[in-house]
Order: sequence, then C-alpha cells, then structure tokens
Amino acid sequence: MIIDTHAHLDFPEYKIDLDAVLSRAKEAHVGYIINVGTSLTSSKKSVALANQFKNIYASIGIHPHDASKISEQDWQTLQLFAKESKVVAIGETGLDYYRNRSPREEQQRMFHKHLDLAKDHNLPVIIHCRDASEDCLNILNSHKNGTLKGVVHCFSGTKETAERFLDLGLYISFTGTITFPNADALREAAKTVPVERILLETDSPFLAPQGKRGERNEPSYLSFTIPTLANIYGLSIKDIERITTFNAYKLFGIGESEQGGKVAYAIRNSLYINLTNRCSNMCTFCMRETYPIVKGHHLTLQREPTAEEVIQTIGNPEEYEEVVFCGYGEPTERLDVLITVAKFLKSRGKRVRLDTNGLGDLINGRPIAQELKGLIDTICISLNAETAEKYEEICKSVFGKRAYPALIQFIKDAKRVVPNVQVSLVDIPGIDEEKCKQIARELGVDFRIRRYNVLG
Repeated sequence: MIIDTHAHLDFPEYKIDLDAVLSRAKEAHVGYIINVGTSLTSSKKSVALANQFKNIYASIGIHPHDASKISEQDWQTLQLFAKESKVVAIGETGLDYYRNRSPREEQQRMFHKHLDLAKDHNLPVIIHCRDASEDCLNILNSHKNGTLKGVVHCFSGTKETAERFLDLGLYISFTGTITFPNADALREAAKTVPVERILLETDSPFLAPQGKRGERNEPSYLSFTIPTLANIYGLSIKDIERITTFNAYKLFGIGESEQGGKVAYAIRNSLYINLTNRCSNMCTFCMRETYPIVKGHHLTLQREPTAEEVIQTIGNPEEYEEVVFCGYGEPTERLDVLITVAKFLKSRGKRVRLDTNGLGDLINGRPIAQELKGLIDTICISLNAETAEKYEEICKSVFGKRAYPALIQFIKDAKRVVPNVQVSLVDIPGIDEEKCKQIARELGVDFRIRRYNVLG
C-alpha cells in the first residue's frame, strides 16, 4: 500500500470521472489519499469528500494566493472544519513569492494563523513555499517550540534549504517533477533528505510525472515517481512504498502502525535476520531503545525466536542475494541459533553476512571465530573508536575495559576464518577517522564509514 499525501480531487478536473480516478488509484495500490484544501470552498469540499469516501482524508487551509481574500468570518468557519474527525492536517498554507497574488504581509499573517490553528488541534501543517524560503523558515522557527510538525510539499529548493527544513523536524515531499530529465539539481537535493523523512504526493491535477507529462495528474501516477525515488536512495520499490507509508502514518495517523516483532525483514535484495534485541553495549549513537524502526520495519521482538521459527520465517531464501544477521541486538548473544540458521542458509547455497559488535568472545565466554568458519562469508565488525578509552566512553559496554582488546582480538581471529572482514565506524563527532583507517590497514581488513542515524 502507498499513500498520496497531497491531491486536489475536489478540483473541476475530476468532476466527470472521479470514480474512475479512484478505481485506478486502488489498482495502483494507493490505499489512502489526503485531499488538500486551498480555499474556504475547497476545504469544505475536501471535508465532504473525506466523509463520502473511506480512503480519503482531508486537510483544510487557505493557499497563500488567497491570503488577502479571507474575512474573519471565513476564518471562523475554517476553524470549525478543523474539528471534523477526518481532518488530518492544516493547509496548504505558506508563502508564494513567485506569483505574489496576495501581498506578502497578508501571506505571512495567514501563515502564522494556520500554524496557530495546527498547534491548537495538534495537527501537522502542509506547507507551500515558493521563492520564499528565508521568510518561510523564519516564521516556522518562531512556531517550533516542540510542537511544530508537518511537511514541505512539492519541494523544489536546494539541499541547503532542505537541511534547514529537516532541522525543524519537518518532512519533505516530492512531486512528479523529480522524474523530469532536467531535474538533476532536485534529485541531488533529495539525496540529502533521509528516506525516513520523505512522503509521496502527486499534487494532482498538477505536475504529472515524466511518462504522463502534460496530462492531468492523478494518484495512480505515483507509480511513475516511486522508481525514481528508489534509484535516488539505492532502495527497492517495495522499500520506498513501505517506508513512505510508515512515514505518512507517523505524521498524519493514516493507515496502520507497522507491527513489531519482525524476525526476518527485507531491504533491497537482502534478507535481514533479527535474532534478539539484547546487546552488551549501550552505544550513545544507537537508536535501539528510542526508535526501533529500520527502513519501515519495526524490530522490537515480543520474544526471541527459536532456530526452527527463524528458518520457518525465512521460507525460501532463493530470491535474496544475501542473508544478513543484523537486527536491533547483537546476533552473537544467540550464537547457537545463529549457527543453526547459518547452516540451513549455506545448505541452500546462500551468501551469509554477520554484522556484529565484535564482543562475541566475551559474551559466550570462549573464542567463537572458529565456529563461524564455512558459515559466514562476510563479517562487518563495529570498531567505532580508535582507543579503548574512547570506545568505553561511546559504546558503554558491560565488559568495561575488557571490551576493546577483545574486539581487536576478534577482528584478528575472524580474518583467519572468514573470507571477507571489514570494520566500521559511525561518523559521529570526536572519532578520529584516519586513526581508525590505520587500525584497519594494520589488521589487514576493509574499512567503511556508516552515516549517523542512517539505518539499514
């Protein structure tokens, strides 16, 4: 299922064939649509559509083009709409200095009023910003106070501007314009936006994607945009669908929450195995306790699965290029299960990777590298620091001062029995990257950097 978070199906372009448009959306797996109000009349129609169709929700607001046309009585009427049960957002609102159809002062005044209304009802805002980034950001900054939430829709700015919106905690959505051949700058800007902070939108009837360019846009055309996003993020189409649907749930409360307890979960063409949520470290950068979501998968286990249950959950692994032991805990905490499942996978000819904190020897009370021989093709070990003191400060291992020396020894042992060994660090401030690279060179293993807060 996917969600179109911004459409205008109340517009005259859909007067004749709305049912057919919705039917095509269903065929394209568009589960929900947010119909976005742009005027008092449009907001009223948006609420009516939401009440008529189960899969449509409403946003109510005044577009900046009409900011100077709203009376106080009109605004009071709009405030009443905000109480409707299927209204999930306020907007679209914001600033448009490209057209300047309303005086800038009036646009700013109405933007403030919308942000106050959203706060009063604990709703997200849908933000329109065109050629007005500085003023838009300044106004949003004045309203953050821990309550600001929303999305900058139809983003067309620079990567620097995107980062500033992200710093405010906002989501960003891209229309079909991101598929245009001449949209390289926009695609580069998109690369700076974490996939966990993007949403799908069509802005129907406008901005149809390449392949339908020049036609009336409609929600089913999200299927033309998703492959471009998948290419930008190096993910699969299914990944983009799952992640953006979860993002929409988080922001708007639409759809169903991702269920916890996933034992096996796919990202790209790899299958990941989540054996446990236990870990001997409490790393300062780890989000296991605060945000147990990886690329739209909820990994909080209700209980630890048996080896038989893991194998049953995997099913036929043939469709995956690689199977990875890497959940929201340390896989070697359950070494016996890991070995049993790895034997099953190797019997099926699968390539197997283990992502580990490298403390399996201490966890199991014995050297374990030899037990992985012939079962693990690649092992990625979290180095995370260039000294024992810094490791203890960052990773807060239950093993204290014993942890770092044991980690280094495990890397040496793994190199003897595992074909491909690499060590990694998370790019947080205070880590000497060059010294970590030097340690990897001295150990004769590969080295890679993992981006902070980028999981999966």
